[in-house]
Amino acid sequence: MALEDAFTAFTNRDWETESVDETVRIAIVGTGGFARNRALPAIADSDYCRATALVTGSPDSARSLAEEFDVNHVISYDAFRDGTHAESYDAAYIATPNGTHGDYAVAAAEHGIHVLCEKPLETTVKRTREILEACSDAGVTLMTAYRLQTEPAVRRTRELIREGVIGECVQVQGGFSHPLLEYTSPDTWRLDPDLAGGGALVDLGVYPLNTIRFLLECDPTGIYATTHSSGGPFADVDEHVAFQLEFPTGATASCTASFDAHAHSRLEIIGTDGIILIASPFGGVVPQDMVVESGDMRMEYTGPPVDEVREEFDYFGYCVLTGTDPEPDGRDGLTDLYAIEAAYESAETGRRVDLETAPLEAVD
Repeated sequence: MALEDAFTAFTNRDWETESVDETVRIAIVGTGGFARNRALPAIADSDYCRATALVTGSPDSARSLAEEFDVNHVISYDAFRDGTHAESYDAAYIATPNGTHGDYAVAAAEHGIHVLCEKPLETTVKRTREILEACSDAGVTLMTAYRLQTEPAVRRTRELIREGVIGECVQVQGGFSHPLLEYTSPDTWRLDPDLAGGGALVDLGVYPLNTIRFLLECDPTGIYATTHSSGGPFADVDEHVAFQLEFPTGATASCTASFDAHAHSRLEIIGTDGIILIASPFGGVVPQDMVVESGDMRMEYTGPPVDEVREEFDYFGYCVLTGTDPEPDGRDGLTDLYAIEAAYESAETGRRVDLETAPLEAVD
């Protein structure tokens, strides 16, 4: 691939290979800030999805939200578990706190409903496997909501790496920090280890973890991690985390995440013949600013704005409608949970943890 031709089709949906004129009806399970402000608007603009039900703990207070987005049904969590109005939706988007994902994902699968579940899939490997098994038994699509895998800057970066534009990948550096308490109160579920499953690693560090695995197209063989918390509202979870990943290709990745640092994200891939830098890849709205160096050539590129959340829903809808297995499937989410549990083990023991023998046996 010539570097000057690398971005001629920047917004190309390479996954969209056939014409589809149907839509997937989706129930939004959990109507928190992200669902209200990002997911519902993205679905309203999407080609392959439409919202037909809201599932919430306060149905009465969600009526205005339903009217705003022309959603026909508003039901309680218990009603969702019981399959109330299940005939009105084909899929469920699970956007509740992490520790409740399994409850609603399994309930959806048992009613024959496809599942798009926010990351991480659950708080433990065991509970994550229960989701995979339920969806497999029911024959429904399960996708982990790794929206960056559908985002153009990340997809074009994977193509550049595949084409050898920067030679062999040697090092990756990724970081994501977000001053949590500037945007929410100390009683947020994200600081409850039972509901969240961890702190900065689970909520923020999973972004570079999964994106690097996606770009390198292989899974890490070892991990070393350290965590730190200053106490107070962060007493029960990791406030800061740093971890290093080893890959079978010989490449290494160094990642950081923080709940209590200036908002910032960065991803840099260093190869034997060049580098790729994506500015602010993990902050929710990717500015599409990229720098690519290949040998003696250097290119700075700014792509057109793309709503990565819309891309995620369209990708999911397309997969359901065409019977395509999504790349960020349940197994993808399970692999990250193995790495997360290993990272916490490493932080506790002060030792590198081997990931080569992670029991990712088939889920039939």
